[in-house]
Amino acid sequence: MKNYSIVRVGDEYVVRAGDASVLRIGSRRRAAQLVADAAELLNSLPPPQAEAELPNSCEPSEVS
Repeated sequence: MKNYSIVRVGDEYVVRAGDASVLRIGSRRRAAQLVADAAELLNSLPPPQAEAELPNSCEPSEVS
């Protein structure tokens, strides 16, 4: 996760990814550990593959 922040809101900490709040937790240390775990999981995923091209039989045909 490249763009995240941990901010304190009242008695809790909120993990924000970009502009979205994604996690609310009571411990800053636990929030940092969860962010590290999530980043590790995301890095372990295979890179996304481009969508396979549709076979010719699935292409729309012209109707006259």
